[in-house]
Amino acid sequence: MSPASRYTYLGPEGTFTEAALRTLPEAATRELVPMVSVQAALDAVRCGEAAAALVPIENSMEGGITATLDELAAGSPLMIYREVLLPIAFALLVRPGTGLGDVKTVTGHPAAQVQVRRWLSAHLPDAAWESAASNADGARLVAEGRYDAAFAGEFAAPTYGLEPLATEIHDAANAETRFVLVGRPARPVAPTGADKTSAVFWLGDDHPGALLELLQEYAVRGVNLIRIESRPTGEGIGRYCFSVDCEGHITERRVGEALMGLKRICPQVRFLGSYPRADEVPPQQRKGTTDEEFTAAADWLGRALDGRV
Repeated sequence: MSPASRYTYLGPEGTFTEAALRTLPEAATRELVPMVSVQAALDAVRCGEAAAALVPIENSMEGGITATLDELAAGSPLMIYREVLLPIAFALLVRPGTGLGDVKTVTGHPAAQVQVRRWLSAHLPDAAWESAASNADGARLVAEGRYDAAFAGEFAAPTYGLEPLATEIHDAANAETRFVLVGRPARPVAPTGADKTSAVFWLGDDHPGALLELLQEYAVRGVNLIRIESRPTGEGIGRYCFSVDCEGHITERRVGEALMGLKRICPQVRFLGSYPRADEVPPQQRKGTTDEEFTAAADWLGRALDGRV
């Protein structure tokens, strides 16, 4: 298949990322290519080897996935076009014939350890944990005999010739991971009425109230922030950029004006896209923040300038 019909994802085969990607209708007609890292998946899009990449960006236990946040803030620009929410439950995968008493070493992605810590303490308190590049890679290492067991999706078991020793493992009910479909910059998808807009912005200088000034650009326009996380820029201690998700679409006046406000006072703003919310929750707009009210206010200003008030 051509690069235009190729999607990359955080691999190898059998990851939760692959499971999330396969929930998209278009995945059935795309070539799905596993990559060794988030960076590799996104770089394939940047250099034109793939049309899009699906990568994890946030989970309900640990918050933001730093590898994805950092990659979206650095390098040539990319845009988010869709998000996927996937419920997460782990299985303990072992080679056939392995019992719980045989498990002395376990592996999985570091994010998995956070989500199974209490189960591990209760059932395998003496097992040594070693991190893997992904949960599916942990399953591969178990199949190769490197470890006794891996925490991964139950669906990964057939791929690696393993068996689930325990299933539905999670320390918190309703755990979810959020994934985003990322492509090269283009016009945002059309608004749906239940949208999300993502951006990264950098502080111009460090002074009292600097972050508050930036957040006020959203607040005074009635734009609700869904997520905000600071990430180091690599330029020295205390130098941060901020990754933000807010309700609404860039074509809405309140969202577009908030981004313009940020652009006026920030040395750098990177627009990461406006796209449909996976949970389809529409925003609750306060009085004075609808497009119609922004238009009415602009009309009033025009009349005032013409002396017609």
